[in-house]
Amino acid sequence: MALLDFLKRKDEVKKAKEKTAKKAEKPAKVSVAPKAEKKVEKKEQETSKPAGKAKAVKYFSYEAVKEPHISEKASYLAEKNQYIFQVSPNYNKQEIKKSIEGIYGVDVLSVNVVKIPAKKRRIGRQEGFRKCVKKAIVKIKEGQKIEII
Repeated sequence: MALLDFLKRKDEVKKAKEKTAKKAEKPAKVSVAPKAEKKVEKKEQETSKPAGKAKAVKYFSYEAVKEPHISEKASYLAEKNQYIFQVSPNYNKQEIKKSIEGIYGVDVLSVNVVKIPAKKRRIGRQEGFRKCVKKAIVKIKEGQKIEII
């Protein structure tokens, strides 16, 4: 779902750029009064901004973030603009921040990382280990939201 939302936003930005390019090609009406010329220039500048408020991140990795971690604690933190994701153990905080901003189009304020070590498990005579997990608690800007479910 997040991938599709990301691609939709990308298409919207392209359409907005095409519209502004078409407007730039057409000559603006020039009136005799100097005050009117200033108003026309301001309107063109306002429309040249991209439609979305999302931060454009050029390079990020989809591999950094595996999946959102859904739990009771995660739902409580979501009310405080903090979201929990399971991440690959090879990535650091800066790379996780870039990937969250790129995938979900939000402004990340901070990233906290928790490493949960592998634990010894036993089923009958079989012994083994449970996988180790790296979780990232991501705090986003006030007023923004990530749709996980």
